[in-house]
Amino acid sequence: MSVPVFDDVKMHVVRPKDPVIGRVVENSSCLKGRSASYVRHVAIDVSGTPLAKAFVVGQSFGVIPPGENEKGRPHAVRLYSISAPTWGEDGDGNVVSTTCKRLIDEHEDDHRLFLGVCSNYLCDLQVGDEVQVSGPAGKRFLLPLEPEQHDYLFVATGTGIAPFRGMVKELLEHPDGPRDCTIHLVVGVPYGTDLMYDEFFRELEATHSGFHYHTVISRPEVGPRQYVDQYIIAKPDPFHEFLTSDRTLLYVCGIEGMQWGIYRLLEQLGVAASYMSIPEDLGSLAEVDAASMKKIRPADRCMIEVY
Repeated sequence: MSVPVFDDVKMHVVRPKDPVIGRVVENSSCLKGRSASYVRHVAIDVSGTPLAKAFVVGQSFGVIPPGENEKGRPHAVRLYSISAPTWGEDGDGNVVSTTCKRLIDEHEDDHRLFLGVCSNYLCDLQVGDEVQVSGPAGKRFLLPLEPEQHDYLFVATGTGIAPFRGMVKELLEHPDGPRDCTIHLVVGVPYGTDLMYDEFFRELEATHSGFHYHTVISRPEVGPRQYVDQYIIAKPDPFHEFLTSDRTLLYVCGIEGMQWGIYRLLEQLGVAASYMSIPEDLGSLAEVDAASMKKIRPADRCMIEVY
């Protein structure tokens, strides 16, 4: 078995209580088409600050929105997954980016409009605007030090695509050339127009034989609903054999709870022991509730990032 080895990365170089100032250099929609959602690719220049060249692909950074909360205290930091490779959007590690979805909802008690403080602040920013940032955070949801020793199954829902954009760039657009590995990226969204960075991934698939891009639509205009775990189960070729390989690493990023379906499919395929540690008293995962599922721990070859 090929156990991944990770770098001892820098963390919390800039603390939320003493943030640095970054400057927005890009704020653009990253959706495939017109959608009920609003998702933007936001790039921030942190050159001249301790954050420059301090982050690596797979980590997160913090954004501190201005103003105060309902208790009159300054807003707390919000973490956002980095969607850039380690060398940043500029090629020199000075421009960090993320994939931000506006939170727009209703309060359940009185159906008044609820707007997420930081997501809407970040999406509203214009090129040239200043923003308070901190970080980086995260030391396990990373690519291994020897990426060519492994193959990769990336599974994302929604804006969980963010770190995989950076990872795919790191593996396939590295300054030293593309890494010799196989990558399957499985992306789940409600509607086809909700796909993020779709053109980018399709272009990569057309030019790199080892990269495979799979889209899973849960609310299609025609046909049955499908979710990422169901899609993987329904595709023996390539996923079942791929998951039995000692080279394969599994990365899962998205909405809290999506990992339960992934855990169940791993058990169903008979490869659970390769990717997670399950308490003996749980029994079959098909019968286990979400509270008990939280007792499961990812093993060395499984990286989980949910929010």
